[in-house]
Amino acid sequence: MVRVKRGVVTNRRHKKVLKLAKGFRHGRKSNFRQAKQAVMKAGQNSYRDRRRKKRDFRRLWIVRISAACRMSGMSYSRFVDGLTKADVIVNRKMISEIAVENPTAFKALVEKAQTALEA
Repeated sequence: MVRVKRGVVTNRRHKKVLKLAKGFRHGRKSNFRQAKQAVMKAGQNSYRDRRRKKRDFRRLWIVRISAACRMSGMSYSRFVDGLTKADVIVNRKMISEIAVENPTAFKALVEKAQTALEA
């Protein structure tokens, strides 16, 4: 039986992993065993954090809206409740942008929420 030489396949596999490990520090970029583990862990982290990013940004938007509401003398929960009762359909990302970029427009939203809560 003929001997099978697998050097080409192994080299390709190693090169693929080492290419993914480019920019890692110390042996994790050049040692195949360490690079393989580091690439696998990096993949797990990036998969998890793609989902987490959505949560983190929503939390950031809520914190920004809450801070702007407090400056206007209203709590975040009452503000959101007021907007719901006033049938204002704007997502938190846009409300956050309005609060940061255009405080006068945000003040108008707060007043609209306030009137809806009183009615």
